[in-house]
Amino acid sequence: MNTKAYAAFNDADPLGPHTIKRRHIHANDVAIDIEYCGVCHSDIHTAKGDWGRPNYPVVPGHEIIGRVKEVGADVTKFKVGDLVGVGCMVESCKECDPCNHGIEQYCENGFTGTYNSKNSKHGGITYGGYSDYIVVEEDFVLNVPENIDVKAAAPLLCAGITTWSPLRHWNVKAGDKVGVIGLGGLGHMGVKFAKAMGAHVVMITTSASKGEDAKQLGADEVLISTDSDQLKAHKNSFDFLLNTIPVKHDVNPYLNLLKLDKTMCLVGAIEPLEAVDGGNLIMKRKNLAGSLIGGIKETQEMLDFCGEHNIVSDIEMIDIQNINTAYERMMKSDVKYRFVIDIKSLNNA
Repeated sequence: MNTKAYAAFNDADPLGPHTIKRRHIHANDVAIDIEYCGVCHSDIHTAKGDWGRPNYPVVPGHEIIGRVKEVGADVTKFKVGDLVGVGCMVESCKECDPCNHGIEQYCENGFTGTYNSKNSKHGGITYGGYSDYIVVEEDFVLNVPENIDVKAAAPLLCAGITTWSPLRHWNVKAGDKVGVIGLGGLGHMGVKFAKAMGAHVVMITTSASKGEDAKQLGADEVLISTDSDQLKAHKNSFDFLLNTIPVKHDVNPYLNLLKLDKTMCLVGAIEPLEAVDGGNLIMKRKNLAGSLIGGIKETQEMLDFCGEHNIVSDIEMIDIQNINTAYERMMKSDVKYRFVIDIKSLNNA
């Protein structure tokens, strides 16, 4: 089926209108009319070839919200008209140990990304949510609560689950002191989730103004990480640290904040870090870990939690024609905190 889309054709030119072909639905497929799609930093990195040359043309987008248009003969979980979401994965092997334990993001044979992936058993390259229609296997489609702001739910499919998964995995609970390092698309969701879980939330930032913004989102305290007195006052006091900084940085000052046996989890910096002082880990048996999105079951739990607590992302809506400007602004951190594309605007492309 011919489908309207926006694509990157190379690493230099702006994204522009494109037409792609979607497969006909199979017995276990769900066809979705896309209404909204979030804009992720991964979209920019892929489109610009920052992580290696992609499979051009690239149609980005893995924060997808839409309505079911059609279901295959064997689909049991969805019906026409359901409000649904699609995140970062559209297939996995379903046979390896991680897949059998509901953590398909760590599929030993490599999950199939929603866009720019050659792994699809259906052949070709996958295309993402900067388009008006998509076909996805039932097992990788998610129910979206009808009571939350639909357009602001889109970033939950990446920014949301990326922060939810480590908070759940390390059992953050009421009364824990949780630090969220960095306030952006990921950090603002970390603050909202940790607060809703009952934690005492501390925003850790270099910016006093971002600290005030974090308080508006629910943070209980602000720690300015460039202030040595503040760092000293919080030393050995945190139960968990969620580190959302997206670039190379020095983790040692943050490790000093952890209690005995506690963990700092990285979700932002997919690149080499500055040298880690082993003493910061050894002396109080601290842990430095990482986490990648979440499995389908976990993502559904996150969405259900958002429905119960009325949690969505803080967003700025754009038309698809403004995507290149949005990319430029994102690289300058000029958005609070995620862009979301109104896919109806594709009709004007």
